[in-house]
Amino acid sequence: MPPRTSNTADPARTPAEPRPALRVAVLADSDTRWKWGALTARRLTSGADERDVRPVEVSGLLLRGRATPTPRQLAEVGEVGIEAEKVREVTAIEFLHTVRDEGYDVVVLALVGGGVQAMLHGLAALDLTRRPVIVTGYVGVVYEKLADGLLLRHGADVVLANSAHDAERFRAVYEGVGADASAVTEAALPFLGGAPYRAEEGRDTVVFAAQPSVPASRADRTYLLRRLVEHARLHPRREVLLKLRSKPGEHTTHIEELPYQKLAQKVPGGLPPNFRLVYGHMGEVLDRTDLLVTVSSTAALESLHRRIPTAVLTDLGVREPLGNHHFVGSGLLTSWDRLDGGYRPRPDGRWLSGQGVAADGSYSAAYDTARAKVAELLADGQLPPLAPYYTPATAPGYLPGILARHHLAPDGTPLPGAAAPQETGRVRGAVRETVRNAARGAYRHGVQRVAPVIRRMGEL
Repeated sequence: MPPRTSNTADPARTPAEPRPALRVAVLADSDTRWKWGALTARRLTSGADERDVRPVEVSGLLLRGRATPTPRQLAEVGEVGIEAEKVREVTAIEFLHTVRDEGYDVVVLALVGGGVQAMLHGLAALDLTRRPVIVTGYVGVVYEKLADGLLLRHGADVVLANSAHDAERFRAVYEGVGADASAVTEAALPFLGGAPYRAEEGRDTVVFAAQPSVPASRADRTYLLRRLVEHARLHPRREVLLKLRSKPGEHTTHIEELPYQKLAQKVPGGLPPNFRLVYGHMGEVLDRTDLLVTVSSTAALESLHRRIPTAVLTDLGVREPLGNHHFVGSGLLTSWDRLDGGYRPRPDGRWLSGQGVAADGSYSAAYDTARAKVAELLADGQLPPLAPYYTPATAPGYLPGILARHHLAPDGTPLPGAAAPQETGRVRGAVRETVRNAARGAYRHGVQRVAPVIRRMGEL
C-alpha cells in the first residue's frame, strides 16, 4: 500500500520546499453528476490562498450502472479539468478498495442518495487510520424527495447546498430528525459561468431545454414539442432550438423513455426549416440564446446567472411532479401562448438572491466557505469516524436493501463473493472486462428498451 499523504502541515518544512499534492477522487454515476462532481472538486481545491501552491491531483471514477456516461457524453460535459480518457469505471467494491489503497485526501461523492449512503457505510467499514474528507451534494434544483435524499447523504463531512434557500431547508430537515446539521454548507452550482447576456443585431434564438423525465407522459411531451414547432412556424425568422440531453441509446441521470428525437420524426408536416435539434455543452448553446424556455431544468439557473431572458412553462400546470413549483415567486412562470405573443418574463430580484444564481457578480466568492471548511478538516488531521443518520439500528428495514444494491452487507463490508479477485494476467483481465461490458450492455438494453415496453403494456 503506498504511503498516505499527510493532512497536517509540517512545521519543519520551509516555504521553498514543494508541498505534497492534495489527492482528490470524484465518484459519479451519471453525466450530470460527473460534471457537478468534477467541477466541485476544482472549486473546493483552488483559489483559497495565493500563498498555497500545493498541487492538486484529481482522479475521476465512474460508478458502473445503468447511467454510466459514454465517452461522447463525457466529452459533451465540457471542460472539467480531468481528461476523459483518464476517467475509469469501477464497481462500488473496487471504489472502496481504491480509497483504501490510494490514500486520498478528499473524496467527492457525486451520486444519487442511495449511492452516497452505501459509500459512506462502505468507507466507514474500511476503518482507515486516516480517512479522507467526504463531500457530497446535489446537481441542481432539489424539488422532490427532500427528506429522503438528505438523510441518505447524512454522514458526509460536507453536504453542499446550492443556495441560501437550500441551506436553510437542509438544516431544517436534519435538525427536525435530531441529526447533526453542521455538515450543511452553502455554496452554489459549480458550473455557472459564461459571459453576461448581450443581444446581437440580427440574432433571435429561442432554446427549449428538454429534460429526460419531465414531463413523463407521451401526451405531455408531444404537446410541448408541438407548441415548440408551432412557435417556430409563427416566427419563421427566429431560430428555434430543441436542446437535447442525450442521443438514443444513451442514458442520463433520469430515465428517458420517450426521446424527443423519436417524437420529432412524427410531427405532422415535418419540422420547419428554422427548427433544429441540438446537442453539445449547455454553456455553448447559451452563448447564442436570446430566450431560454423550460419546464424546470437546471439550465434555467445557468441562464439566469448570465441574465438571459428565461421562461418556466405553466402549460402543464404548476405541479410538484414537474418541478416547476420550485419557481413560484420567481416571476418566470408563463405559458406558450404568452411567449408566442412576444412576452418575456422578468425575474424577481428577491427570489434570485436566495437561489444561488449570483447574477449580481458575487459568484467568485460562492465557494469560499466550503473551501475553508474542507481546508479546516484537512488540517485537523485525525477525522472522527463517519456517522450516518441511518444505521442497522435506526433503519433496519431500509438500510440493508440500499447497501445490498451495491453488494454491501448491513455493516458496510462486502457481501460474500462481491469482492473482485486479484487479476492474474492481462488475458484474464481482458476476458473479464469483455464479459463485464457485455453484461452492462445487456443490462442497459433491458432498462432502456425492454422495461419501458413492459410498463406501457401493463397500462393497456
